[in-house]
Amino acid sequence: MLSVICPIYNEEKYIRACIESILTQDYPKDNIEVIFADGMSSDGTREIVAEYSSKYPWIHLIDNPDRIVPPALNKAIEASTGDIIIRLDAHAEYPEDYFSKLVRDLKEYEADNIGGVCLTLPINNTAKAKAIAHVLSSKFGMGNSDFRTGISKPKETDTVPFGCWRREVFDKIGYFDNDLIRNQDDEFNGRLRKHGGKIILLPDVKIKYYARDTIRKVWRMFYQYGLFKPLVNSKLKVPATVRQFFPPTLVIGLIFGLIISLAWHPFIWAYLIGIGLYLMLDIFFSFQKKASISEQLYRAIIYPCVHIAYGIGYITGSWRIITRKSFNAKVNR
Repeated sequence: MLSVICPIYNEEKYIRACIESILTQDYPKDNIEVIFADGMSSDGTREIVAEYSSKYPWIHLIDNPDRIVPPALNKAIEASTGDIIIRLDAHAEYPEDYFSKLVRDLKEYEADNIGGVCLTLPINNTAKAKAIAHVLSSKFGMGNSDFRTGISKPKETDTVPFGCWRREVFDKIGYFDNDLIRNQDDEFNGRLRKHGGKIILLPDVKIKYYARDTIRKVWRMFYQYGLFKPLVNSKLKVPATVRQFFPPTLVIGLIFGLIISLAWHPFIWAYLIGIGLYLMLDIFFSFQKKASISEQLYRAIIYPCVHIAYGIGYITGSWRIITRKSFNAKVNR
């Protein structure tokens, strides 16, 4: 029995395509249950899911009044009955052999969590949307985040998108941490690895993931990723990755470099050289691949937007850890 869980909230633009990709799966439908945990959506999301659940009794809708992802996942896991649990995201579409490959390879690799590579796609055909998708799948934008940038062969890794687990994993290490509006996957996978778990990323399992459609949404998303990362580190008692430190280092360098330059004028040349090197990399990676001029210019804006947003969020989160301030925040998806 396979339980498929998916947290949703105001996903009217995406949910129908997501469900249609579930319906085309080659996994036996008699052995599937799909549970959507909805954060009390105010658009047409609930009605769309209800439409499908009336046709397919193995599709279920449950309420998540907390409106954030970890409680949605935990409620769905508690409501599920499957031996294996797969998490989905409503912003994505999945190949028809997605479920069967994950279930098969989970056993073949003796993994504790397994997942595929995200093909980040623009939500529409505008230059801005295409630039956002490009940045979120590039090495300059995302570093060595393999599930975003792609790999050539299966490898053991620190995290995968969404995830596929045996039920006993949750019995062993617990559920998702309700404190983490963002980065709950990072904390869960870090906890899994601390318990000796093995996480495998598969190159031949490709998920179509639709990126955010505005720079403001991208900024907010990466600010929140950065904000909650120090809390993840605090809970795990160790940083999960090295790549997380580059954006806050950039932001600290910009701030303190300016302060030092104002206090000691000769330093301004080193400061300007540092900024110049970053801008050269930004321009190189923005104009490296063929695209319209407007798309390339958007890339040049979005790269520093992603890095600086994450860096500011990380510094803010670190300060909250040091001063023991609350991480409670307005939920922005």
